[in-house]
Amino acid sequence: MEKWLVNVSVATVWTSFDSAREMDWDSLTNPVHLDDWLNGLTYDARLSLCNDNLVQTQLLYGQEVLLVEEKDGWAQVLIPEQPTTKHELGYPGWVPISQIIKCESDWNLHNGPVAVVVKPKAALIKEQPLELSYQTILPLLKEENDKVWVRTPDGMGAFDWEHVVIFESLRERYKGTGKDIVAAGEQFLGLPYLWGGMSCYGYDCSGLSYSMCKANGYTIPRDAHEQAKGGKNVPLSEMKPGDLLFFAYEQGKGKIHHVGIYYGEGKLLHSPKTGKNVEIIKLAGTIYEQELCTARRYWLDTEE
Repeated sequence: MEKWLVNVSVATVWTSFDSAREMDWDSLTNPVHLDDWLNGLTYDARLSLCNDNLVQTQLLYGQEVLLVEEKDGWAQVLIPEQPTTKHELGYPGWVPISQIIKCESDWNLHNGPVAVVVKPKAALIKEQPLELSYQTILPLLKEENDKVWVRTPDGMGAFDWEHVVIFESLRERYKGTGKDIVAAGEQFLGLPYLWGGMSCYGYDCSGLSYSMCKANGYTIPRDAHEQAKGGKNVPLSEMKPGDLLFFAYEQGKGKIHHVGIYYGEGKLLHSPKTGKNVEIIKLAGTIYEQELCTARRYWLDTEE
């Protein structure tokens, strides 16, 4: 399978080549117009992204995908960076073929220095400027006094220094603490929930936990029920900030349906559901207290 690169700020990954609706047009173009798309969706239209199984996940600019096949202007792809049991090579789904571009042989995201967007949004300066999301990662070309120049899927561009952090390689990224994971998530308080969301335009529950762990150097499974099987099991009496908390139907005994980040002091940082925003709540006295079933730790606790 050929390697391709995402060539829009955020690409929504659909369940099938015919999943998108006419109202979703602004999310299918290149460039995309995500604010226009999301602002134009009613509550019911947002809810159907989940209930009608229309959307799977999202991709950020410059992310690598494997092209499986093309059909009617769409590309079936696998996402190596998003682990899943759905496919051994990565999360599967469909994106408009116009939103990806064939990867050049000298594209080097894994072995050389990279620039990582660490603000919720960052402007990429190029001929056609792009607003990029938190945790967009691009190969570093050079550093100047006031700019960081990066390789892009179709050329080069620059960031202001304040929007990015440089690492010598992805393998040498800083491994954050549990409190760092919490601090990353706090940046998005008030952001509306988006089913399948993996960007600053909206996260779903597991998209938030995945992305805040990614921001601190940890790659975890994409979906909540699989996140609940990884990392280190933590007794509920020993939870620390940054641990992932999982919630199941039937008062914690049934199917896992939600994940959040333990904030500390009996509180949960999470992206609840369609119509709600990223928030911090007290667990005591809520349905979440009744449904809490397990806690997992993906971060490295040096005190253990």
